[in-house]
Order: sequence, then structure tokens, then C-alpha cells
Amino acid sequence: MNRSRLLAPIALTAAVLALAGCSAEASGATDPAKTGSINVVASTDVWGSVASAIGGDHVKVTSIIDDPDKDPHEYQADARNQLAISKANVVVSNGAGYDDFVGKMVKASKQNPTTLVAADISGYDQHPSDGDFNEHLWYDFPTVQKVAGKLEAAFAKADAKDAADFAANAKSFDQQLASLEATEAQLKTAHAGTAVTITEPVPLYMLNAIGLTNVTPEKFSEAIENDTDVAPTVLKQTLDLYSSGQVKLLAYNEQTTGAQTQAVLDAAKQNHVAVVPVTETLPAGKNYIEWMTSNLQAIGSALGE
Repeated sequence: MNRSRLLAPIALTAAVLALAGCSAEASGATDPAKTGSINVVASTDVWGSVASAIGGDHVKVTSIIDDPDKDPHEYQADARNQLAISKANVVVSNGAGYDDFVGKMVKASKQNPTTLVAADISGYDQHPSDGDFNEHLWYDFPTVQKVAGKLEAAFAKADAKDAADFAANAKSFDQQLASLEATEAQLKTAHAGTAVTITEPVPLYMLNAIGLTNVTPEKFSEAIENDTDVAPTVLKQTLDLYSSGQVKLLAYNEQTTGAQTQAVLDAAKQNHVAVVPVTETLPAGKNYIEWMTSNLQAIGSALGE
């Protein structure tokens, strides 16, 4: 599952790093105590939205990957991203191989921002003995809450005079997360054990929290995530699930599609299996809480709520 998702396509050439390095040395991070604003760089707009929720008007957030119409796996970093990193007071990334380019750019910047890595903050074993680690941590509310807490602490350290605002924002955010977790618990009470399928492991933390059973052949979702062909026998096993009548919903990653995922989508629709679209970046016009609320509403609707 962990294939350095945003690392392999990165085009951080020596020329780009040299150019950005010069910019970093010339500018560097500003002092929030003097400017009244904390510069934050997030690897994706998901973590950028969490940072904005905690920092409010006291932070300026730059999200490197922020286009819902593009596949994050094909992202290419550039000198503009490097320059943003060089000016950052706080950098937040996902980790676990998902966005390793961030660490490379921080090192190249020759600056020393506070760096927060969700996978490390989560406390989860990133090398489990029973399989690959699921790096899609923004679908895991306990981890998001921990990251929010670390952001509050980092912001308060950078801008002590506004610490009370950060604490209030973090409290409000925690309450909103608690509401989302309560919704998960309600769905679990009503639907635990219901069979579902996925194209990729993107939403598995949420599906597991609801108690749903992922019956997708593991070799299918692994092949899709690793951008390799699905074996014909595995594809047939997957497609047969939809005609069997046992599957209630398909969680379909809209940002990573191809002929084989399309075949699965078609099979689900033909057999009247509800399709729940999922993504790895924010939908246009929504913040993190709004997005996750919509995801849970879509799952609830698919389950017959």
C-alpha cells in the first residue's frame, strides 16, 4: 500500500533546488511576532485546511497540492514550492511515504521550520507485520485530532500573544471531530459487518471505524494503488462481488481511475450497488470538516440511512 505515493513523480532537479536554495538564503522565514502572521506550508490542502482551522486569521497557509481535478500521485514539485518552504515557520505533511518530497525540500531550504508529520504523530506502527501501512491518515479522526493539537502548540510557540485564539480554535475543531466520530458510531451500531468494496484503501480508516467489512480482493486494490495491471482472475473475482448481491456500497477513488476501475464502477451501477466517491484532496469550496461531513452523509445514504 505504501509506495511513496507523491515521491516517485517528483521532479526536484538540481537546478530547481539550487534556484530555490538561493531564494531561501536570501529571504528565509519571517518572525510571526513581528509580522503578526505565521507562514504555514502543507503538503496537501487537506492538512492545510486543518492548519487553517487551528490558526484562523493568524496564519497564512500554502498548500502545495490543492487541485481536486488532478491525481496527487502525478504531482511534480517546482521552485515555487521550494520558495514557499523556505519562508515557512511551520510545515505539515502526511508522511509514511505519501509526500516524502516535503522533507527533501525542507532540507534543501537550509531553514529550520517546525515540521509536523501526521504518520509520526499518529502513534501507529508504520511497518505492521500483518500488511502494509495505510497512509491515508486524514480519514482517521483520532490522528487528525492529534495533528490539530500539535498545530496548536506550534502556533502558540511561534505567536505566544495569540495562544488563546489557537486554543479556542482547537477546542472548536475537536468538538466538530467529536461530532463526526459520533456519526461513525451511530452508523456502526446500525450497519456493522455490512460488506463493502473499494478501488483503493483511501477511505479504509473511516469504513473500519463504522465497522464495515471490506470484501475487495486485496490484490485488486493493491494493483490499482500501485498502478499495475490487475490479474484477470482477480478482476473477475472483484466484478463477481457486485452480481452476488452481498455488497452494499463501492467507495470509488475519483482521482485514480482507469479501465479496470471503470469496469468495477460499471459493474456496481449495473447491479444497483451504491457508489460513494472519495478523493485525496478537498472538493472545491469545502473545508476539512465540511468534506468529512459530506463523506459520512454519502456513506449513510448508501447504507440506507
